[in-house]
Amino acid sequence: QVRLVESGGGSVQAGGSLKLSCVVSEYAYATYCLGWFRQVPGKEREGIAVIVSDGSTRYATAVKGRFTISKDNANNTLYLQMNSLKPDDTAMYYCAADGPLQCYTDAPDALKRDDFGYWGQGTQVTVSS
Repeated sequence: QVRLVESGGGSVQAGGSLKLSCVVSEYAYATYCLGWFRQVPGKEREGIAVIVSDGSTRYATAVKGRFTISKDNANNTLYLQMNSLKPDDTAMYYCAADGPLQCYTDAPDALKRDDFGYWGQGTQVTVSS
């Protein structure tokens, strides 16, 4: 059974940091592309960071320089370190697996929800001003 379980969300003041974790079942972890998306009510789910099997990473413009995606192969865990958080970062954050080859060439915010085969349940991040 494929499972992705996020943790690490919470409430923080602007300028603060949070680190999200996503434990991914082995089959899903081995897929080509893993990523983080976020969604606010009434809007489409937005891709913000991806990491492909060779370790290459891509970031959406909105988070570049502030967020870092990484993975721990020994523990099948995907991370998102978020620094210099802003109120606009408030959203439900989701990890995803089994992303497309376009992860290597396209910006994460060009990727769609249907491009990924597996999803976690989400973890809420709230940034106050």
